Amino acid sequence: MSEPAIRKDQERKSASARRAQLHAENPDAGIRLAGHVRDAAKQLGLAGVPKTASVFWSMGTEIDTGPLLKTLHAMGHRTALPVVEKNGVPLVFRAWAPGEALFDGGFGTSIPNKDAEQVTPDVVFVPLLALDNEGFRLGYGGGFYDRTLEMLRAGADDVIAIGVAFSGQRVDTVPRGPHDQPVDWIATEQGVSKFGPKGAL
Repeated sequence: MSEPAIRKDQERKSASARRAQLHAENPDAGIRLAGHVRDAAKQLGLAGVPKTASVFWSMGTEIDTGPLLKTLHAMGHRTALPVVEKNGVPLVFRAWAPGEALFDGGFGTSIPNKDAEQVTPDVVFVPLLALDNEGFRLGYGGGFYDRTLEMLRAGADDVIAIGVAFSGQRVDTVPRGPHDQPVDWIATEQGVSKFGPKGAL
């Protein structure tokens, strides 16, 4: 294992422990997160014309995204969930609305019915273990979101990526590689903020 890979693995362990503590200390974080996203809809490109928004279904100690999915759906947006089809390839997105059935998608994920329509999101809410001051995230090591964001951005320059986390998951820097894709925004239980080429705005 290379030195950067070893460092990332070490950072993941400490970030996972930190997130578990934040999860225990903030039981209403998902509701607050959803409210901040709703209040910042115009800045996030979620006001006016309905969009297709992908939101991951929370697992483990991730911040609860159920309220966010309900809020986006109530705002008139089409919601979708990401699906891992196999290792080494970008995610696909299948339409899903709050209240519809969920199925085991492997890797600890919950996904829509396999026959649900495949869609291309305008806005992607991205999970993470840690996020730095330039919008680079520490993920789980599979590279799924980096490959996916690279693919989406190659096809449309107006795709918006929003990292979703507890505010305490922000750090100064995270280990990064040449293929890592930054997010445009961070949304937490304390609010939303944007990243620019020189860091947070």
